[in-house]
Amino acid sequence: MKYLLGNLALCATLLAAVPVGAHRAKDSEPVKALHGGQSLAAGPYHLELVAKDGELVLYLTDHSDKPISTDGAKAKATIQQGYEKAKIQVELEPSGDNTLKGTGEFTINPDTGIIVFLRLPEQKAYAARFTPRETKGGAAQTGEHQHPPKH
Repeated sequence: MKYLLGNLALCATLLAAVPVGAHRAKDSEPVKALHGGQSLAAGPYHLELVAKDGELVLYLTDHSDKPISTDGAKAKATIQQGYEKAKIQVELEPSGDNTLKGTGEFTINPDTGIIVFLRLPEQKAYAARFTPRETKGGAAQTGEHQHPPKH
């Protein structure tokens, strides 16, 4: 019996030391994208994608919206125009303090979906899926995503 109580006390102590999930959806609040694009959380980062015909610009910040250097970063975007059309691959190259850019022969329309894969030097790789979001008027929506309060 004394071992059971000791084990329960140890488990309770260990559980109390484990941080509770910092990114719970029910605690989220809207966060405005800083450059007019679509912003998503991907691991420890905020990725904001500004997509125009023939050009993609990806901005990288932490969850406090502080810029993160893209020196040595490797990134690729996969662009899909609806379900039936071919996918287009675009390499994103570091271009400025916290920016990656890429160009190609593609158009952006309301059914365009873009998946971005990002890896910073000596860090894990992360992916974010930027999907079309329709507004009441039928145009693609950009600018906000759900995220927990600043931490």
